[in-house]
Amino acid sequence: MTTSAEPRTTPSRRTVSPVPAGNRARRTRPAVQRGPNLTLGPGPLARVLALGVLAVLAVVWLLPLAWAVLTAFKSDQDASDPVHWFWPRGGFTLDGFRTVIERGDLPLWMLNSFLISAAVTLITVAVSATAGYAFSRTRFRGRRTLFALSTLAILVPPQLLIVPWFRQMLTLDLVDTYAAVILPQTVAPVMVFILKKHFDTIPKELEEAARLDGAGHLRTFWSVMLPLSRPMLAAVSVFVFIGAWNNFLWPFVATSDPSLMTLPVGITAVKDAYGVVYAQTMASAVLAAAPLVLVFLFFQRHIVKSVATTGLGGQ
Repeated sequence: MTTSAEPRTTPSRRTVSPVPAGNRARRTRPAVQRGPNLTLGPGPLARVLALGVLAVLAVVWLLPLAWAVLTAFKSDQDASDPVHWFWPRGGFTLDGFRTVIERGDLPLWMLNSFLISAAVTLITVAVSATAGYAFSRTRFRGRRTLFALSTLAILVPPQLLIVPWFRQMLTLDLVDTYAAVILPQTVAPVMVFILKKHFDTIPKELEEAARLDGAGHLRTFWSVMLPLSRPMLAAVSVFVFIGAWNNFLWPFVATSDPSLMTLPVGITAVKDAYGVVYAQTMASAVLAAAPLVLVFLFFQRHIVKSVATTGLGGQ
């Protein structure tokens, strides 16, 4: 008896279309939770609004500077005239600048300020960089305690140290000398903190490579760490220089010799000796601020780079 074999049925295979790599990655990528959008939008109205707000803030910030410059180019009579505050009756003049320069005091004050500020900057950066490297890369007993005390010293106002500093200068017989004005200003715990945090961001592999070549701590600090820290060192130098240039209280207390006066002390002496002479005072202030503007413009790129590479700019 012949029986026909029943056909064997095979399950149908479902064809799967290939998924592009881009779509596959897009499907498996987890959703990123985004925070609230704080931008004003991409439209031109938002851009004009932002620029308008920034322009108003810039004008408000520049108003005192513009008033000082306008007063410096007036005569003493026109500087005290509240009616013609913008355009003086006698017109603009250089008498204020000519008077403070011809007296011979301003060049001496600027020289003293430059020498003192340069010395304070050099010593402060050297000491702060060395201390910051020691706190960051070396291990010694009491390191954390000492660094904590250095950080707490930032909270101490410099005005509280005026009397101890002055007594110390009297003990060392340094009153009315450049050393009396320079040495107390070289104590800058905030710069030690900033440089220590900066050295923490430098990869340790570079230091280990220098150690394999036989370099010690001093050689590593001088040949590896300092060249990599030029933008930060430049920024710290600018801040220290500006602070020493504008310092009034300590140079006023530490010296009584007119030949050692700095610009802030000298400008105050002009106001006290000759009465309220706004034109001459503003002319002295403009001449005193001019070197700081040049220093900031010259080191502006280094300051921006140091802020962008150390996390201070939100990175």
